[in-house]
Amino acid sequence: MRKSRRKYDVEFKRQAVRMVLDDHRSCRAVEKGLGLGQGIVYRWVREAKADPKDCFPGNGHVKASQADVARVVRELDQVRRERDILKKALAIFSQTAPRSTASLQTMLGS
Repeated sequence: MRKSRRKYDVEFKRQAVRMVLDDHRSCRAVEKGLGLGQGIVYRWVREAKADPKDCFPGNGHVKASQADVARVVRELDQVRRERDILKKALAIFSQTAPRSTASLQTMLGS
């Protein structure tokens, strides 16, 4: 039987991080006190130190920088598709151009 993953809200995570940073308690002591698995609070503290303003965005929410990257990736994919279409169109028109020029020259009697 698999254990389901427990989810913790943002405020709970921030309080645990405050216990470590403000109260100078060890991550392991906070984990034991709150009944958490080993390494969870350490990871939360690391995330909070890396980006204090936007840490713990939650499921379905992305940071502004991640949203910008996703937007740019979508735009790049669109531009690549457009480029590929133009390459194919150029190849098609390049193949038919000599034939139509030759037939035009034949019609003009050159």
